[in-house]
Amino acid sequence: MKAIPALLFERPFTPRDAKSVGVSRRQLDGNRFVRLFRGAYVTAGTRLTLVVWIRAALLLLPDDAVASHLTALRLWGLELRSLLPLHFSTNTVARIRRDEIRLHRRRGRLRAYVRQFLACTGPDRTYVDCATILNAVELVQAAEHLIHAGHTTLAELSTYVGATHIDGVVRARRAFTYVREGVESPMETLVRLMLVFARLPEPNPNPDILDNLGRFVARCDLVYWDYRVIVEYDGAWHERSKKQRARDRTRREALERLGWTVIVVLEDDLTNKKAIVWRVYGALRDNGYEGPRPHFNAMWTRWFV
Repeated sequence: MKAIPALLFERPFTPRDAKSVGVSRRQLDGNRFVRLFRGAYVTAGTRLTLVVWIRAALLLLPDDAVASHLTALRLWGLELRSLLPLHFSTNTVARIRRDEIRLHRRRGRLRAYVRQFLACTGPDRTYVDCATILNAVELVQAAEHLIHAGHTTLAELSTYVGATHIDGVVRARRAFTYVREGVESPMETLVRLMLVFARLPEPNPNPDILDNLGRFVARCDLVYWDYRVIVEYDGAWHERSKKQRARDRTRREALERLGWTVIVVLEDDLTNKKAIVWRVYGALRDNGYEGPRPHFNAMWTRWFV
């Protein structure tokens, strides 16, 4: 069996590329090659990373195409929803008919940023573009990730959202009112918004807790200062060693000695999100909260159930 030409390894290629090095269409249909899209292939065994998928799609797109929307968001470090379809933007009138690729025609000039050696929309524009696809909770997750990762700031994103007029901006502005600095993970965002949209008070994200002498005790995910209640998301509990779990227990006991009530939310708890809200409400009430009970309207159910 003839060896696969080196030119075809470790990168996507078109049938024309393959033909130029002696590989026929019939050979491309064999088990030594994988078709990613109609007109774009890789050799079997190639690791199908995000970069490989994007490079394969770019073979079929106009030269000015840049990754955008959810695909750009992945390049900026956050995976929301499925990998496919991939999203790109262009200033040309080109069209592409592929279920796995969405090409968005844009009127204004596209300013390209570079991530992993690939052109994509900037973080601020990516946030607004994603508002045409994502719901409000996912949009807040996207914005808080971009801010925490240092790709933009709350002030910069606010300025952009306030000034731009591109598709999605109305929904982006609405979601932006819930965006906060200092949030360190999308799951922290999710838990906080579960509480806020159920009409409980909003907790403070990731402050330092000090003891009575001003010494550092812990940095906690979500804190209700007025009621001395802490809500922590611990999605990795089952993966931790005995030593790590013991350290976590010691930390929580130190907080409890200082008068804090600690609510721990595990990954498995997310199967019943209403129960999480009721647990937090109970802790708040036990510590003096006299506000309304949780309210789960149709929008809360659509976003969280």
